[in-house]
Amino acid sequence: MTFRTDPSATCPCCSDLLRGQFSRRGFMQGAAAAGAVLAMSSSVALAASGNYEAMVLSCIDPRLQEPVRRYTARRGLTGKYSHFVIAGAAIGVVAEPFKDWHKAFWDNLAASVQLHNIKRVIAIDHRDCGAAKIAYGADKVANPKIETATHRAALDEFRKQMAARQPALKVETGLMAINGRFETLA
Repeated sequence: MTFRTDPSATCPCCSDLLRGQFSRRGFMQGAAAAGAVLAMSSSVALAASGNYEAMVLSCIDPRLQEPVRRYTARRGLTGKYSHFVIAGAAIGVVAEPFKDWHKAFWDNLAASVQLHNIKRVIAIDHRDCGAAKIAYGADKVANPKIETATHRAALDEFRKQMAARQPALKVETGLMAINGRFETLA
């Protein structure tokens, strides 16, 4: 690492010091900069940790962003959860075609447990999910009854893996219609 010694090539607060001069103005500028850095780093640290209610797992489908937000708001969770968004929601976490994504979710969940002290995970799969078609085939989502059974199986597997990896967390699972209607699947 090299340091510049040309006062004209440094910030104004340091140029006085490099010229061998110490000014109150330079000191105040340096102190203000150090204070700003300290304030930003401590506010980041405060924001990164705390006690929050849950992690919500939902799908990347743009049609579901607002319905999921409304659902969490109705449950009084606004500002009280971390959010992991992945194609297929629970399907993206457990289905073989998406196996390369699984570690990212489990690592993120572990970080949320450590940083946010969450108490539960709420997995929200949804109807008319493209990731479900990719993972299981169009015949596994051909009609509402088959589609529900497919999501139920994926969510069962998700709960099973949660019990093995994070047994202290409660798990809630459900299937959301595109209009936001939520059906609990346990």
